[in-house]
Amino acid sequence: MPMYDYACGRCGEFAALVPLARWREPAACPQCGAPSGRIVGGAPAISALSSAVNRARAANERSAHEPRSSRSGHGMNCGCCGGGKAGKTRTTPDGAKSFAGARPWMISH
Repeated sequence: MPMYDYACGRCGEFAALVPLARWREPAACPQCGAPSGRIVGGAPAISALSSAVNRARAANERSAHEPRSSRSGHGMNCGCCGGGKAGKTRTTPDGAKSFAGARPWMISH
């Protein structure tokens, strides 16, 4: 349940936990009970989320600025720094493909 900011005309600003389905409805002021309209006072409070969601959000924020890779180089099947290692695909003069060392009964893509 998210926390929203509200403003009471008599008592001032306050925050309340409100179900997402009722975000547009006014909330009762905790001091005087008067219905108070919602205001956009600051950033949404996400501390009420589970720790797993908070960890995932933190990991996404870190990876946006500091991407981490588990392998060095340009990645799989990089043609520029493969070290001259040829792939398994062989092409015959008529355009048919064969795969060196592959199982002959497997269908390729």
